[in-house]
Amino acid sequence: MKASTARLREYLAAGALLVLAGGANAAGPAGADSSDSYPEKPIRMVVPFAAGGGSDIVGRILAQQLGIELGRTVVVDNRPGAGSTIGADIVAKAPADGYTVLLGNISMAFNASLYKKLPYDAIRDLAPVSEVADQPNIVVIHPALPAKTVAEFAALARAKPGELTFASAGTGSGTHFAGELLRMKLGIDMIHIPYKGTGPALTDLIGGQVSMFVSTFASALPHVQAGRLRALGVTSARRSPAAPEVPTLLEAGVPDYAYSTWYGLLTPAGVARPIVAKLNAAVHKALAAEALRRNFAAQGIDAVANTPPEFAAYIAAEIAKWREVVHAVHMPQQ
Repeated sequence: MKASTARLREYLAAGALLVLAGGANAAGPAGADSSDSYPEKPIRMVVPFAAGGGSDIVGRILAQQLGIELGRTVVVDNRPGAGSTIGADIVAKAPADGYTVLLGNISMAFNASLYKKLPYDAIRDLAPVSEVADQPNIVVIHPALPAKTVAEFAALARAKPGELTFASAGTGSGTHFAGELLRMKLGIDMIHIPYKGTGPALTDLIGGQVSMFVSTFASALPHVQAGRLRALGVTSARRSPAAPEVPTLLEAGVPDYAYSTWYGLLTPAGVARPIVAKLNAAVHKALAAEALRRNFAAQGIDAVANTPPEFAAYIAAEIAKWREVVHAVHMPQQ
């Protein structure tokens, strides 16, 4: 439910808290009159990915419970494109009144290095409210492929260099970098096929149009359970309670591989501090609700709540971490 001491220590060690404390608190003057009655109308939660993906699932579960805690409807608005850039830009340029929020995710960390020029600055133009969820990913293939383990899949790829493909939710997305990292660790040659979201990527994987996908748990697990996809491994350091029979990639012989997708709530910069505080408190209450925790657990998702400065520090640390990965795979800037 709350960020672990180890994780927080890692954020602080990155020096990010001092850098970003001002940005996280640049939410307007304390005591703004509009905060007393907030919220007075429905809140729009922009999910910057297509329906059916992990962000959409997390967003809809959170929006329902958050609406209960705030006493107002929270409407999910899917705005996919450019690895979450389109949706994030919409929120960054929205009125700073607390009625438009962003369900951001790890793609924010990638985009800081992937794009030559973003239409917004993730640190300057967005104010962190709280991290909300974290989930491992799962490597899935079409069951018709003659491979039941990571080792067998790697052998198949080596026997057919350049013939197998791996899908992603878009160039520069988390699933893209997770797939590239796996390809590098296994030393295999596969072709990257980008899609406009996790949902479309899974649809083509199920249809046999692509070979492999490093998917969010929430999106792929129902298809694994139904036999439409075969799971080869989970990307976290430990097995997931949602699929305890699936080994970790480390157990499967992939060295130094650990990856998970995080999600968090942000507002436009300039939102009054008391409104950010109300949203933060509502997020904590929502994540403590039994119904939400049960829904998250069924999708292999862990609830994570922290403070605006802690979340700001985490974002800064993630930007620094994934900048190194972007450079390592020689990803050209867009």
